Amino acid sequence: MPILIQFQNKVIPVYIKSSKSSKRALDLLVGALEAKWNHGKSTVKQCLTNLISVEIDGCEAMLHSFNERDSLALSLY
Repeated sequence: MPILIQFQNKVIPVYIKSSKSSKRALDLLVGALEAKWNHGKSTVKQCLTNLISVEIDGCEAMLHSFNERDSLALSLY
């Protein structure tokens, strides 16, 4: 069951593989997404513009976009 977050006026589903410390992982994810949106390079911003879902596994977040080539892995820690 996904958790929904609001990012750039879009609702994004977040899938968390480990239920341990999921609240902390979500807080870190939102902070990292905002930081990347404000200070990231154009490649990262392109991925965030087309973001359709996020998968968190431990300390890694996989950002999935419409174009598979734009998908990124993001470290949360």
